[in-house]
Amino acid sequence: MGLSTHVLDTMHGTPAAGMQVALYTTEGEAATLVKQFVLNQDGRNPDGLLLDNSNLKRGTYRLVFDVSGYFRARGVTLPEPNFLGKVSLDFGIAHANQHYHVPLLVSPWSYSTYRGS
Repeated sequence: MGLSTHVLDTMHGTPAAGMQVALYTTEGEAATLVKQFVLNQDGRNPDGLLLDNSNLKRGTYRLVFDVSGYFRARGVTLPEPNFLGKVSLDFGIAHANQHYHVPLLVSPWSYSTYRGS
């Protein structure tokens, strides 16, 4: 168990392979970088869990997804300024012994997320 993410590109109907993502811990307005990574061919962290249960702590976190960089790399022509740049998701971990999965469904113009399993 632990913390994981998965990104699906709803414009192309594929995993968002190559998207850059950063994970932070947060405390109020302060954010501390935990790790940065590039999504693999399945749209997931190539190292598996972002944090396993021994490193996942109760508290608040932020995932930052480079949406515009990803779509530009895919050859999508975006307006300037583009509608979505980096999507930041702030979320809380109440039970560090449970699995928290934070998926992102994204296009250049919209996104959605939820607590997955």
